[in-house]
Formats: sequence, structure tokens, C-alpha cells
Amino acid sequence: MIAETESVKGENKLKFGLFLGCNIPFNRPDVEQAMRKIFPALGVEIDDLKGQSCCPTWGTMPSIDIVAWCAVAARNLCLGEEKGIDLMTACNSCYGSLNEARHKMLTNPEIHKSVNEILAKIGKKYEGKSKCRHVAWVLYKDVGLEKIKESIKYTLDDITIAVQPGCHFLWPSNVYPDKEEDPFNPKVLRELCEALGAEAPYYSKLVDCCGMGALRSTDPEKSFTLVKEKLECIKDELDADMIVTTCSSCLIQLDDAQERLRKEGKLNFSIPVLHYVQLLALCMGFDPGQVAGISVTPRDEIINRIIKG
Repeated sequence: MIAETESVKGENKLKFGLFLGCNIPFNRPDVEQAMRKIFPALGVEIDDLKGQSCCPTWGTMPSIDIVAWCAVAARNLCLGEEKGIDLMTACNSCYGSLNEARHKMLTNPEIHKSVNEILAKIGKKYEGKSKCRHVAWVLYKDVGLEKIKESIKYTLDDITIAVQPGCHFLWPSNVYPDKEEDPFNPKVLRELCEALGAEAPYYSKLVDCCGMGALRSTDPEKSFTLVKEKLECIKDELDADMIVTTCSSCLIQLDDAQERLRKEGKLNFSIPVLHYVQLLALCMGFDPGQVAGISVTPRDEIINRIIKG
């Protein structure tokens, strides 16, 4: 059985291995740039985890070979374990996959044994000392809301945000190192947005899936129906100024899908979408072109509103 461990902290400084995954560096590198700006400014040291790979994501190894999936995940986790640090990611899929694989090894000695037999071929062994943390939880628990409030240059007065935590941020909660008190009424992302001065009310489809992932690949119509219903709910119930998520897949889906739905005549409005780390970077005063420069749905108006008041 693998022993559970606490998050690793330096003497006076937090340190995490920055696990980027595939989605962020390939599709939204401005999210990566936002993380590289905000965390050092907040006193969090990041290690690049040289040699990291795909987590691997759900549609690949977990579908066909559990041990192989766990072995690849364990190799990534070893990169942190060898340095005495936890991993940190801004991708819900990576967060879910790495932690579910870790849970498999924590609870199944045979899988753990088989994984380490594979890792031995490359001179590695996973002991379970490192886990994967989500950037939202690092900001919420390790950095803290007060330090976030003290770090910002611009506040989001009179701005209403619709939050989108995303499915894999919330479930399966029993395998995660950090848990919402009530995953059906999540508060972490709402409180993180409120720390910036915004209003982030509850709305009825807050925990609904955005339709990304395998559904978008296998049944696009169902996928875009889900995101359309969510967007309409946000518009009708909140008339939100923006959508803020902590998931790179939700970011892409909610941003890209709006253009398609508008072109098909199924949507007659647009709502800018940002990852929370991008929003925090903007509020801290970092260059919008670097930290929030890539989108399909226009962001210029809301960005100007943030930095010009």
C-alpha cells in the first residue's frame, strides 16, 4: 500500500512541478504564460518537470489498458516525487487522470506492483509521495484569498461572472487531494472570483457538463446542445459579463462553440471566456497580449473594462 503524504513546501516558499498537459501548450499557451507570471509573483516557485508527457488522457490508455495508463501517470508523478514536490495543473483532465491513476495504485497493490515493474525498466519507482494539485486549490488553500486580494492592481467592481468549475474538478471527489464541501454547490471558484471584487452568483446549470471531451468527438450535436443550454442559462439567469473556468477543455469549448452556434443561427449573443489564472494575471497588471491573447469569442471589451475601469 502506498503511503499518503502532505503537499511539499519549502522553508518559506511553496514549490510545485508545473504540469502543463497537452491542451494548454498546444491550444492555449497564453494560459501557460499566465501561470508563469502569477505564481512567482505570489511567492510560489514552479519547476518545469523536464520530461513530462501526456497525463495520459481519458480517450487513450485508460480505455484499453489500466496498468499502462497508471504506468505513464506514475512516470509523470515520479518527476515530482524525485524532487520532493507535488505536481500542479490548470487542466481538469490532467487533474482527474493523474489522481485517478494514483488512486488505483493506492488501493490496488497488484496494479502498483505491475506499474513499478514497468518503471524499473527506465530506472524509476513510484512510491506515492507526490500527487497532483489543481491550480484553483493551490490558489485557494495554499496562497489564500487574502494574499490574492493584496496582489491585484485592478478590481472587478460591478462585474458579474458565471463560473464553470468543470466536471473533473468536482468528481470523483473521493480520489482528489482537495474536495469541495458540496460538489453540487461548489464555492471555491466563486470565492476566488469574489476575491477579485466580482460577483459570482450561483446559477441552475453551474455544475452541468460543457459537452467537451469524448462527447464532442463522438457526437458533436449533443455536445453543442449541452453547451448551448449552458450558455443560454448563463445569459438568462445572470446576464454575466464573462465566464470564468478552471479547466482548459471547458475554456476551449465555451469559447469556440459560441462562434459555431452563432454561425448556425442558434445563438444571438456572445460572452467572453477566461481561465481563472488569466483573469488573475489581468487583475495583477500583466500584459493582456501575453496572458489572455488567444480566443475565438472577443475579449477586448471586457479586458479594457478590467484594466481601464
